[in-house]
Amino acid sequence: MTDKDDDKDQSLREDIRRLGRLLGDTVRNQHGDEAFDLIERVRQNSIRFRRDADQAARVELESTLNTLTNDQTTQVIRAFSYFSHLVNLAEDQHHIRRSRAHQIAGSAPRQGSLAFTIDALYNTGHSTQQLLDFFEHAQVAPVLTAHPTEVQRKSILNCQMVITRLLDERDRMQLTPEESSANEEALARAVLTLWQTRMLRMSKLSVLDEVENGLSFYDYTFLRELPHLYAGLEDLLASKDPSLQQMELPSFMKMGSWIGGDRDGNPFVTAPILEKTLAMQATRAFKFYLEEIHTLGSQLSMATLLVKVSDDLLALAQRSPDHSPHRADEPYRLAISGIYARLAATYTQLLGLLPTIPPSGDAAPYAYAEELAADLDIIHQSLISNGSAAITRGRLRHLRRAVRVFGFYLAPLDLRQNSDVHERVVAELLQAANPEIDYLSLNEDQRIELLVKEISSARPLASPYLTYSEETQSELAIYRAAATAKQRYGDGAVPNCIISKTDGVSDMLELALLLKEAGLLHPAEGRLDVNIIPLFETIEDLQNSAPVMDRLFSIPAYARLLGSRQQAQEVMLGYSDSNKDGGFLTSGWELYKAELDLIQVFARHQVRLRLFHGRGGSVGRGGGPSYQAILAQPAGAVQGQIRLTEQGEVITAKYGNPEVGRRNLEVLAAATMEASLLAHQEAPPRPEFLSAMEELSAHAFKAYRHLVYETEGFEQYFWESTVISEIAGLNIGSRPASRKKSTAIEDLRAIPWVFSWAQCRLMLPGWFGFGAAVQAYFQAHPDNGLQTLQAMFRDWSFFSTVLSNMEMVLAKSDIGIASRYAELVKDDSLRARIFPRIQAEHALTIEVLKSISGQDELLAANPLLARSIRNRFPYLSPLNHVQVELLERFRQGDTDERVRRGIHLSINGIAAGLRNSG
Repeated sequence: MTDKDDDKDQSLREDIRRLGRLLGDTVRNQHGDEAFDLIERVRQNSIRFRRDADQAARVELESTLNTLTNDQTTQVIRAFSYFSHLVNLAEDQHHIRRSRAHQIAGSAPRQGSLAFTIDALYNTGHSTQQLLDFFEHAQVAPVLTAHPTEVQRKSILNCQMVITRLLDERDRMQLTPEESSANEEALARAVLTLWQTRMLRMSKLSVLDEVENGLSFYDYTFLRELPHLYAGLEDLLASKDPSLQQMELPSFMKMGSWIGGDRDGNPFVTAPILEKTLAMQATRAFKFYLEEIHTLGSQLSMATLLVKVSDDLLALAQRSPDHSPHRADEPYRLAISGIYARLAATYTQLLGLLPTIPPSGDAAPYAYAEELAADLDIIHQSLISNGSAAITRGRLRHLRRAVRVFGFYLAPLDLRQNSDVHERVVAELLQAANPEIDYLSLNEDQRIELLVKEISSARPLASPYLTYSEETQSELAIYRAAATAKQRYGDGAVPNCIISKTDGVSDMLELALLLKEAGLLHPAEGRLDVNIIPLFETIEDLQNSAPVMDRLFSIPAYARLLGSRQQAQEVMLGYSDSNKDGGFLTSGWELYKAELDLIQVFARHQVRLRLFHGRGGSVGRGGGPSYQAILAQPAGAVQGQIRLTEQGEVITAKYGNPEVGRRNLEVLAAATMEASLLAHQEAPPRPEFLSAMEELSAHAFKAYRHLVYETEGFEQYFWESTVISEIAGLNIGSRPASRKKSTAIEDLRAIPWVFSWAQCRLMLPGWFGFGAAVQAYFQAHPDNGLQTLQAMFRDWSFFSTVLSNMEMVLAKSDIGIASRYAELVKDDSLRARIFPRIQAEHALTIEVLKSISGQDELLAANPLLARSIRNRFPYLSPLNHVQVELLERFRQGDTDERVRRGIHLSINGIAAGLRNSG
């Protein structure tokens, strides 16, 4: 790191020291000098060991940690876990600080910002009209999901928000000595409150708890920051082209959600839960609008004595139930009072709730959110027409955008179910209607023929006079609830139905049949009211995805339905399960190839492709920086439209802080623009690159499958050397860790699979097989193998992104710590057969990665991440050591509740320290 970089990080180091000191003071004041001295001794030895590889420090560290009482263990875990959270806050604040300093200095826009992207587009000859055409058809949607690795309680997040605000206050304001002292005191109170706030949940989360947690990010970030992003983008375009001063972009970016609609493997998501979820979402939207409109009314105090207003505005004011003589000459306030009354009536009609502030009188409710938007537009146009354009650029501007983005439903809610469930339900419905039909015995061709006939018929299949299984009743109820919700809250409330484990055309048509039963598919009109989205997950399914879609589009009945969906078809690609199935490298390569094949099929059928990327937060599940990931898509894969999952464990990190959240939203928009409009700038991968990737993937697949699925005893090794058993019992999600009641890796959800490997610091799903693959490739190409891979790294964004993400994972791994977890395996011979293989592959992978990238050490080209690791990992290692000790006690029969709680606390702390790898 240069001196200049060191100067830039000075404020970060000060924040970390300040927060660490306050945490230390809190521990001393709450638990005494003995507890403080113990934690400080552990901290210093850990730093010595990490910094100097001091073996004496390691021996002393392990000796200290292994002899702690259960109470002492809990104190150590809590101290280092909370410190990880505090370091995260300091780093987030530092990113904001550096970004602001960059802007204040008037420096050139940074890559990944919308300013950088707009400049790049104009500099490459793109016209304003081309940009406007892009936005007219664009769709960017981050989709929040709830998964069993979100370990952070909302109460902890609330405490962190206070600390963040106080750190930000120190940055933005030149504090007097008195103000600085008050800020320091407030920080101390906030850290104390955090220390005294329970980190773990006492009971397992329900689905509605997950919904509520997800909705909190709308309060923190989305409701305000997404409208701000639109305003900033519009102003940026206007600065480039003055003719766009009053231009308003289409609402191309919206949030999405699975929380409360994802039924795959979650029996707790039912029709009543879906209805409550949608009501909770709508409530959040209405409360925000009511509060904003009430405040707006206090601000637009213009009187007709002083300003002119439009006829439409006068008519709107005259319809208001507000007859106060004090506002008789204030038409904007009267109009807003009328809007508030109508919105309050809508709130009561849809949700049975009353606003906190009563309306001025009775008014007719709005039928649709578009009517509310139209009334706000009247206010906007009147101000514009009468010389008050400046007034439109504040609260009114953001409110108008919010209504268009969030509607009455806040976020489009996707439904998801496994194809096996659809298959069973359809089989039961068909056999109940005609006992001679044994649907499950039919082959694929026969199923398609039967299903096409059924979805082309207006005759309902389900009968109110027949009794169906609980599963069938539940599925039918879900789709009927969705149809009702679309009528109640707006068509966009439930726009998508996703089919997990899609492996054939019949899977798509089975869902179509169920939608017809709920009135969401109309055979006579050839109209489909929701998108039917296949999710291709395993390696084999990815390889078959293009042929499946090709055959589907060749069916006239389905092709006709696409006409009602703007001739667009969404396809979801599964990163997590394909990784668990085939390993990191093969998963990435098969995803890339599937996209290339799908692009060709869709072009041939003249259907617009929209890809939905099921990326997890960790690299082992498709995670990594979103900007690079989107730009690394093959040319033609984005086409202005992209959806991607934001999964439980990274939602807090990406969107808990409003400014960080807005930055992440901006990155998604910028990357989508660049991938769509500048994709031609990177030359297509050379044939030898594609050939090399095919070879590498084959070798990596073989190595990964041999270890995970073909090594006798590996399943036992995994369950004993990781915290998977304890994760399965942790109250961190409503969904079971496995799809079935078994310990088979095939049945385990990919999310806890990756999470468990991260906890023991191996991160195996993010790299295993690459070293063996490269070694085999070098042996087959001794003359030019290294040069070819180096050229791929230099010239092909897909390959460089793969290696960059792998490098991040390897830098966060620790084979020494992983060896301690391996010692948890009871069978010495099993451990001796497996861990040395993993250790050797780990060393080989690092070696070949450095040779390809030309770096002497990991993260040489990523000083920010290297700095982060230096800051946090000395405080992370003690948590791993303590976790191993507690796992040994627990598995040997120690029933002390403090041991079990300590394990769960350590899981939380390690996850916080690893961030997007954990």
